[in-house]
Amino acid sequence: MPFEHIRPPHPELDAHYCGPLLEIESHIICQHRQIESWFRSQWLQHPAPFYASVDLRNAGFKLAPVDTNLFPAGFNNLNHIFDPLMVQAIQAAVEHSCPEAHDVLIIPERHTRNLFYLESLAALVDFVEMAGFGVRIGSLEPIDEPVHFDLPSGRRLTQHPICRVGQRIEVDGFSPCTILLNNDLSGGRIPILDDLEQTVIPPAELGWWNRSKSDHFTIYQQLVRELCAVIELDPWLLMPLMRDCGQIDFLKREGEACLEQQVRELLAEIQGKYDAHGIREKPFVVIKADAGTYGMGVMTAQSAEEVTQLNRKQRTRMQASKEGLGINRVLIQEGIHSFEKVAIDDSGEKFVAEPVIYMVDHFVVGGFYRVHTKKGVNESLNSPGASFVPLPFNEACSLPSPSASPDSERNRLYVYGVVARLALLAAAYEHQEIQAKAAPATADQPVGREVIA
Repeated sequence: MPFEHIRPPHPELDAHYCGPLLEIESHIICQHRQIESWFRSQWLQHPAPFYASVDLRNAGFKLAPVDTNLFPAGFNNLNHIFDPLMVQAIQAAVEHSCPEAHDVLIIPERHTRNLFYLESLAALVDFVEMAGFGVRIGSLEPIDEPVHFDLPSGRRLTQHPICRVGQRIEVDGFSPCTILLNNDLSGGRIPILDDLEQTVIPPAELGWWNRSKSDHFTIYQQLVRELCAVIELDPWLLMPLMRDCGQIDFLKREGEACLEQQVRELLAEIQGKYDAHGIREKPFVVIKADAGTYGMGVMTAQSAEEVTQLNRKQRTRMQASKEGLGINRVLIQEGIHSFEKVAIDDSGEKFVAEPVIYMVDHFVVGGFYRVHTKKGVNESLNSPGASFVPLPFNEACSLPSPSASPDSERNRLYVYGVVARLALLAAAYEHQEIQAKAAPATADQPVGREVIA
């Protein structure tokens, strides 16, 4: 798997906001003992999901997550300096689910012709194999024999037809105790995963059919307030404000008045924070599907009137999500400017970027910058045309270096990791709440949407 690692250029931050960011970083680094003690007590009561990726935005005057994916892709974009951390974390995470595990069956997304995703899947297979486990990939597609993919990286990936045998899933007699799910279930529950005696990690109930971003960020806000009370930091510096408007239909223009009002109120609240902190940027909000990934169903607005003046094409785009499902609920989130810039080639020209942090169990294991040459500091970068640059740091940074500058490589990534782990912890709380609310489904009490595998 390893190939020659080329050290990417270091990111740069808009000079106007280096000062505020240094204050935030300095405070977190000085309080790192209290922070780590708080996290340790939290993980004992709220075990982390198997893995996750968290999209961050660094405005300089604040640093906050904007999305948390519990079935991440993009493993092929990680910095290989972090490979040992990844392998050790996978070993620990699998042992937690099945202490005697020797093998792992991976269930991937359905869009198996997407080369970018297949490269990520191949990298994930390599990581699990390096952790000492046998690996097979079982396809949810209706195939009768193994399908092989020769990838641009030189890897060869094979997906096998899966079958249900009693309460187990097998591929060609390969029937491990652990199933690693790398499918976010945006299309709904998959019955073949129900009532298995094998351990499915992450559990299927954490798929987007059963999660919402509004629930996730509500929990995230509560956790940030709790931690910031311990370390005496303004929680707004680490979290996006938000609103939730209930049901909406962009094509029929149902729920539009509520959306307009909530956008107006949120923009006013953000402006109040900007005024209090002496920030001269213009506030904006991001309106996004309350469930799902891939950057679909996302728009930005700097005024309430913008959400009522969408043309037919824009409304159609806001109504569509992954796997062709419609969007009937949105999250209205404070827009976080991204004032970090990263180069993507030897020209040295730098473009707007946002860090994406990866975790396995509760360990930070790397990440990359999502960079877009056509987007501005107040636009979503998770869209076609984005490039990916491995985090340009020379060493793993699970702990800070108090003697170094707050914006040193080690300390910058440590601060990223604190914010990302807060989002991961929010997902752990989510899972426990979902488990507490779960009840056996009956004929007149369905549990979510279902699809046929």
